[in-house]
Amino acid sequence: MKNALKNFNLSSINRYAGILIAAAIMTFAFQSCSKESIDPTATASYKVLNANMRKLWSDHMQWTYSTVDAFFNNPDGLNGPLNRLLQNQKDIGAAIIPYYGEDAGGQLTKLLTDHITGAVPVLTAAKEGNNEALTTALNDWYKNAQDIADFLANANPNWKQEDMRHMMKTHIDQTTEYAVDLLQKDYNKAIKVFDEANEHMLMMADDLSEGIAKQFPEKF
Repeated sequence: MKNALKNFNLSSINRYAGILIAAAIMTFAFQSCSKESIDPTATASYKVLNANMRKLWSDHMQWTYSTVDAFFNNPDGLNGPLNRLLQNQKDIGAAIIPYYGEDAGGQLTKLLTDHITGAVPVLTAAKEGNNEALTTALNDWYKNAQDIADFLANANPNWKQEDMRHMMKTHIDQTTEYAVDLLQKDYNKAIKVFDEANEHMLMMADDLSEGIAKQFPEKF
């Protein structure tokens, strides 16, 4: 009787242990498969990244517009929006540090700051009606935009060089267009072009966010 009870207990323990081990293996396998199958762009953490990225680039657009308008039409009010715009370039650079590191963040901030300061010769030449200087300044501005695009393309294989260059060129095209409207004080047209430019920049923010999530899915 004692032997039978002993054998029964051992058999039960072994059976339950086997069930527990199997359940643990199945759970681990399910979790692993689930993690791999999750679309990183469908997670809550991605939505936070995307919202932040859209805010940063929307700010870039807002303060660029305000700075250009002040440069042409309200010089006494220039420093406020200009300083805020320059801070935005630092904020954008800081936003990529968690994924690409301090050096990359600093490089992007430098390129974007050059993007802002490079607009000054363009606006100055336009205001003075100096077409030769305007052509030179615009060429330099487009070159900087290409450098930004190439930096992004080198950082992330999901950010194709051709796409990044096209996006940045379009950004310069649209900014130049509404800058001319502001110079001519055609605010209705400037606002219309700005709205289009802002939508374009939000699309770029979405592409940048998606590229980060695809490159670093484990972070989402």
